[in-house]
Amino acid sequence: MKTYNKILSIAGSDSGGGAGIQADIKSISANGGYASTAITAITAQNTLGVNSIFPVSIPTIKDQIESVLSDIGADAIKIGMLHSSAVILAVVEVLEKYNCKNIVLDPVMVATSGDLLLQEEAMESLKKFLIPKVKVITPNIPEAELLLGSKIKFNEMRKSATLLAEKYKVSVILKAGHLDNEILQDVLYNFKSKKVSEFKNPKIKTKNTHGTGCSLSSAVATYLGNGDTLEVATEKSINYVHEAIKAGAKYQLGEGNAPIHHFYKQKTK
Repeated sequence: MKTYNKILSIAGSDSGGGAGIQADIKSISANGGYASTAITAITAQNTLGVNSIFPVSIPTIKDQIESVLSDIGADAIKIGMLHSSAVILAVVEVLEKYNCKNIVLDPVMVATSGDLLLQEEAMESLKKFLIPKVKVITPNIPEAELLLGSKIKFNEMRKSATLLAEKYKVSVILKAGHLDNEILQDVLYNFKSKKVSEFKNPKIKTKNTHGTGCSLSSAVATYLGNGDTLEVATEKSINYVHEAIKAGAKYQLGEGNAPIHHFYKQKTK
């Protein structure tokens, strides 16, 4: 019998379908994985923004994760929105119980508006208890600045990724999407090998970038679960998201920031 490349996403739900769990399922599926989920919060949102957030109870979050891991299992895990210290600690507890590997953490800490999504206590729990359990983190520049405690300049991406990785003893994919440069340079620092890899792509002028971070981290988890090295998984995932942004730029969905086109390889109208 054949087996699936099984990827578990632990994240919040986006009713608009562009980010969160919905984006994770699309990204995992588009890159050849089987997606299972544990929803940490339910959001009412669309392309214009988030209208409300309803936290899922901690016992239910733990039960979702245990239900998946005890039966289906996971070749890799992507973690996104964890809205409180209690949720972070609960997730860590279950991951330790099942000795999970290939964990990709998208440290969702800052909203597009610039508002903090994590209280200080939760941020400390993320740093102290969750980051040491994961294989790689995928912060954008505002999130990396919070983790580093200092600003990041456009010409210091390589240095910043290295400092961040060495500070938290974890591999880092530092995303350049918040920069205004014509050429964006994402940086991977592999903490184990101490190798730095750079991935350059032209910046696509579009507002249809909702869910790019979710989609990238999910793709990385999918390729890691399939047995690719961190460098190969990162390169494939960055290329996938770049092409999905390029394809999604041609579409209008709603009145605000539309998502990327996860299934751009398939024929659509």
